[in-house]
Amino acid sequence: MKTERINLLSSPRNLSTALMYSFAQRNDTQVIDEPFYGHYLRHVEVHHPGIDDVLASLTDEAEVIAEKLCNGKLTKKVLFIKNMTAHMTAFDTRFLGQLTNIIYIRDPKLILHSYAKVAERPTARELGTALQFELFQQLSAKNKRPIVLDSSELLKNPAKVLQQLCKACAIPWMESMLSWEAGPRPEDGVWAKYWYNNVHKSTGFKPFKKTQIQLPPSLQAIYQQLKPYYESLYQYAIKA
Repeated sequence: MKTERINLLSSPRNLSTALMYSFAQRNDTQVIDEPFYGHYLRHVEVHHPGIDDVLASLTDEAEVIAEKLCNGKLTKKVLFIKNMTAHMTAFDTRFLGQLTNIIYIRDPKLILHSYAKVAERPTARELGTALQFELFQQLSAKNKRPIVLDSSELLKNPAKVLQQLCKACAIPWMESMLSWEAGPRPEDGVWAKYWYNNVHKSTGFKPFKKTQIQLPPSLQAIYQQLKPYYESLYQYAIKA
C-alpha cells in the first residue's frame, strides 16, 4: 500500500490541534500527537505543566521515534504527524527529508499573546519561528521544499485553503475535514488537559477575526527578533 506521511512543524498556540482533528476526520488517515514532546522535555530545560505525565507516556528517544515515523507500518494510507517545531532540537533532523513537511506559521505577536497565558516566560526558542525558517531553507536546498501554511489564511477560508493543502500533499480533499465533535479525542496526548481546553470546545475552525494586540514591553524584544523570520516564510504560504 502506497502511503503518504505528512509532518506538521507548527508554532505553539497555532490551532495545530484543530488541524490534527481536521485530518483525523479523514477515513484514510491516522494521526499522531507530538511524538517528540517527551524527548524535548528530557533534553531542554523548560517549565511546562504536566511534565511527569508526558515523560511517562513518551519514553522513546528521538532516533527511535524518527525511524518509526518514516518506516513504521501504517494501518491507513495517510499518516499525519502533529509536531511542534521547537521539539526538533537536540537530535539529527535529516529524517524530515523522507516526509512531506508542512511549516505551520502564525504571526509571532499572536503566538506570544496566547502562549504567555499558558506558559511563564516564553522564549524565542519555544516559539520555534526561527527554526521553522532554518528547516525551510535546509529542506528547500535539498529540493524538499516544505508547504507553508499560515493559520490566519486558513481561518479566512478553511475549505479553500485545505483543498490547496491536500493537493500539495498529494492526497484527495475531503469535506469531512471541516468539522469534528466537541470534547477530548482519542488522538490527544496526555498533556491535553493542560493545553487543549479551548479546542475541546470547538466543532470546527473558528471564523477569522482581525484583532489589535499590544504586547507588554517584556515580550517586545522576542517579537522583533522573530518577526523577520515569519515575514520571510509568509510569502510562500497558501493564500485564502
